[in-house]
Amino acid sequence: MSTARLTIDLDALTSNWRMLDSASSETVETGAVVKANGYGLGVERVGKALAAAGARRFFVAVPEEGLALRRALGPAPEINVFAGHMPGDTDLIAQAGLTPMLNSIDQLLRHVEALPGHAFGVQLDSGMNRLGMEPGEWDALRDIALAQNPTLIMSHLACADEPGHPMNAHQLAMFREMTQGLGVPCSLSATGGILLGPEYHCDVTRPGIGLYGGFPFEEATPVVHLDLPIIQTRDVIPGETVGYGNTWVAQRPSVIATVAAGYADGIHRAMAPNTYLYAGNVACPVVGRISMDLITVDITDLAEEVPETLSLLNEVQTVDVLADNAGTIGYEILTALGNRYKRSYVE
Repeated sequence: MSTARLTIDLDALTSNWRMLDSASSETVETGAVVKANGYGLGVERVGKALAAAGARRFFVAVPEEGLALRRALGPAPEINVFAGHMPGDTDLIAQAGLTPMLNSIDQLLRHVEALPGHAFGVQLDSGMNRLGMEPGEWDALRDIALAQNPTLIMSHLACADEPGHPMNAHQLAMFREMTQGLGVPCSLSATGGILLGPEYHCDVTRPGIGLYGGFPFEEATPVVHLDLPIIQTRDVIPGETVGYGNTWVAQRPSVIATVAAGYADGIHRAMAPNTYLYAGNVACPVVGRISMDLITVDITDLAEEVPETLSLLNEVQTVDVLADNAGTIGYEILTALGNRYKRSYVE
């Protein structure tokens, strides 16, 4: 078979959720962020696995994602929408029973006028300057919003993956100042915030990247494995080149394997010089440029016969290793994984 195989370990996913859940006290609810199609892994299967593990509050980016999740999970879980209530979203929010996290006075007015009595939350800007009501806006709207019984008040940390960054303490103080004594559940921490310690946990945490095996949750179990089939092998002699631009030149008699995957499948060209494919424990370097559908790999040092596949993502070369190789972050590696892979789920 010439299609690469993407294996998603749902047991690892739920194990990561339980570990992050156990990092908080019993009074703190642990939700789950499943936006971007469950970080590229399939929101239906990811959502069902997390719900079975105990997650009852989910977070998505936009209402369309919320609808897909609602269809998978049924009516019980709370599904929060980070983008809030935008023009044209009213029918979808109502149909899917979504809880928009309102980010502005315009969204608050739109929501209470279009869907009176419908659940909502509020997002506050504690210093990131991305989404949410700023302190002055919140001061003006707080009593109006509280009169409508919001289900959650949240904010988002800008530098949680840097534990010593002064922005963390600044945002915590700002968030506490804006929410103290309101009697509404509050949420400040995603994965990085959970790892900062109990003072950041508030009432609800919302882990995302850590569920999927990514930094900064170093104890996470890898969730994604990717095996690429070898289409062809060839012998090259010293001085011969491989791939576009003649960027790799053989320095010894070499065996080159061509595997079926490339940047059309989310494998970034920039990672080529530092990336390996694995045959068991043997690391085989990528040689030449990664092209749209094909990658060339030096398998000269394999002692055994040529395998059917080589592994790109595994326990050794994780999403964060590939991200470092490409000069990006693990989020981008995960969410860029293409649709051509043959996907299978382990649970």
